[in-house]
Amino acid sequence: MKQFFKFMFASMLGTFLVIVIIFLVSLGIVAGIVAIASNDEVTIDKNTVLVIKMDKLIADRSPSMPVFSLNGTDKYDGLNDILKNLKKAADDKNIAGIYLDLSMVQASMATVEEIRDGLIEFRKSGKFIWAYSEGMDQKAYYLASVADKIFMTPQGMVFFKGLSASPMFIKGTLEKLDIKVQVIRHGKFKAATEPLFLDKMSPENRKQTTELITDLWDKMITGISESRHISKDELNHIADSLKLGRAADALKYKFIDQIAYKDEFLKELRSKLGIDEKARIKTVSMDKYTKVFDPASKNSSKDKIAVIYAQGTIGSGEGDDQDIGSERISRAIRKAREDDKVKAIVFRINSGGGDGLASDIIWREVVLAAKAKPVVASFGDVAASGGYYIACAATRILAEPNTITGSIGVFGIIPNFQGLMKNKLGITFDEAGTNKNSGFISVQRQLSPFEQAVIQKEIEDFYDTFITKVAEGRKLTKAQVDSIGQGRVWSGVDAKGIGLVDEFGGLSKSIQVAADLAKLKSYKVWALPEQKEPIQQIIDEVFGNTPETRIQSVMGEDYRYYKAIKDLRSMRGVQARMLIDYEIR
Repeated sequence: MKQFFKFMFASMLGTFLVIVIIFLVSLGIVAGIVAIASNDEVTIDKNTVLVIKMDKLIADRSPSMPVFSLNGTDKYDGLNDILKNLKKAADDKNIAGIYLDLSMVQASMATVEEIRDGLIEFRKSGKFIWAYSEGMDQKAYYLASVADKIFMTPQGMVFFKGLSASPMFIKGTLEKLDIKVQVIRHGKFKAATEPLFLDKMSPENRKQTTELITDLWDKMITGISESRHISKDELNHIADSLKLGRAADALKYKFIDQIAYKDEFLKELRSKLGIDEKARIKTVSMDKYTKVFDPASKNSSKDKIAVIYAQGTIGSGEGDDQDIGSERISRAIRKAREDDKVKAIVFRINSGGGDGLASDIIWREVVLAAKAKPVVASFGDVAASGGYYIACAATRILAEPNTITGSIGVFGIIPNFQGLMKNKLGITFDEAGTNKNSGFISVQRQLSPFEQAVIQKEIEDFYDTFITKVAEGRKLTKAQVDSIGQGRVWSGVDAKGIGLVDEFGGLSKSIQVAADLAKLKSYKVWALPEQKEPIQQIIDEVFGNTPETRIQSVMGEDYRYYKAIKDLRSMRGVQARMLIDYEIR
C-alpha cells in the first residue's frame, strides 16, 4: 500500500507538471497571437507629440515582430525604424513635435550620430524638438543638444568630461591559472591580442586609441558647439575643469535652457501645443508610431534596393540577427544579385570581424554582386578587420565620422593548458601518433618551433590576401594598404582621408547613394536576410530558442563582457577581428 501511494503521488506530480508546462506554452502562444494582432495599423490625432526614449538597446534592424518574453524583458529598437519614423513624422500633419525623454542612451557613437542627423533633418520641417531629462551622460546630451529647448530637473546632472577608452587586460588572470597563450599575428597595431599577454596598452595601441577617441570627441564637441553656440575651446575648458555638476551649472554654462520639475515641463509643453493647462497631452511612442501608415511606402515601383543587414561577429554557418553567419549572409547577397528587380544593394555592416574563412566567403559574394549592380557598403558603429574585409569590394563605402574601422590585420591564438592541467588540477596528457606532426595543433603542450612557423606562414599568407583584396577594391597599391594596415584602427574621419571610406553618411544616405548609382527615382526597399515568421518567433521564444536577445536585454551594457567570452570560445582558425571592445565613455 505504501508503494501504491508513492507511485500514485509521483504520477499526480508528473501530471501536474505537464499541465503547468502546457499552460505556460499556451500562455506564450496566446501572448504571441496578441502581439501579432496588436501590430494592426495605428492612427493618431492632430497635435500629437512623438515621444522618443533611448532606454533600450538599439540594433541596426528591428525584429520582425515585437519580441515578447514571459520574464518581462523588453525588445530592442531598430535604427532602421527610428530613422524611418523621423522622416515620416516630419511630413505627418498630425505630429506637432518631438519630446526627447533622455537619461541614458544604449547605443554606440555612430548609431547616436545617425539618430542625431535624423533629428536635425526633422527640424527642417519647422516642428519643435524639446528634450527633458533627470540627468544625462555625454551620449545622451549629444543627442539632446539638437533640441530647440532642453529642460532638466533641479537635482539633475550633465556628465561632461571628455572621452576615455578602457580596454581590459587578462594577462594576470591567465598567469594565476597557469595558462600560456601562444599568439601569432601580423601587424604591429593588431591590439586585438594584447589583453592576453600584456597588462597595459602597448605604445602603438595607446597611439591609435588616443587618436581614435580624439577624433570621436572632436566630432561630438563640434556638433554641440554648432547646436548650442558654445565655442569648442569653451567646451574643452568646461570638460577639463569638470565645471558641470547640478542643473544650475548646466544652465549657467548654457548646456540647458530651463530648470523644471516634470509637472512644470508638462505645463510648458501644453502651452507650446496651445491647449488648456488641464488638457491631456496627446502622445505616441516610437513603437506605436512605427505602425502608423507611411505614405512614402505606397509605391508602385517594381524596382527595389536590397538592404542586407550584417551585424555581430562573423562566423561560419547560419548565424542570426545578432551574429553574422557566412551561409545566411552569402545567400542573402546572392538572392539580391540574382533578382532582376533589385537594381542596387546596400550592405549594412556593424561588425568587428571574426573568422577569416567566413569573411572570405562573404567577400566573394560581394565581388560577384558588385559586378552585376551597384553595391554600397554602409558602416555602422564598427566595421573593422573582418568587418572591413567583407566590405572592401563594394562599389562605394560610407561611414559616419565616428565609425570605428580599419584594423586590417590577422592573428591566431593557441592556448596552452598544460600548466593549468598539471600544476593546478594534477592532470597530465600523453600522446601517440602515426606521423611526425599528427598532434598538430594541441592545446595541451607548447607549440614546437616548426609548428609555430607553419602557423606564422598561414597568418602571413592571409594578411597578404587581405591587403591584396583591399588594394583591388579600393584602387590602392598593396604597399599603400600595408602602410595603413598592420592592424591599426581608424575613425571614420581618418579612414576617409586615407582612402578606406568614400564619404560620410549613415544608412539613409547610403540608400540614397545606391539609388543615385542605379539612376532610380522611385524604388522600394527590400530588407534581407528575411527574418523568421512571427509564429516561428513565438515558438522559439516559448521554447527558449532565442536566449541571446533575453540575455542582452537583462545585461544591458554589460552584455559586451558575456559576448567577448562567447566569441573567444568560438574562435577557430585564422582570425580577422577586433578582440578588443573599446569601452568609450
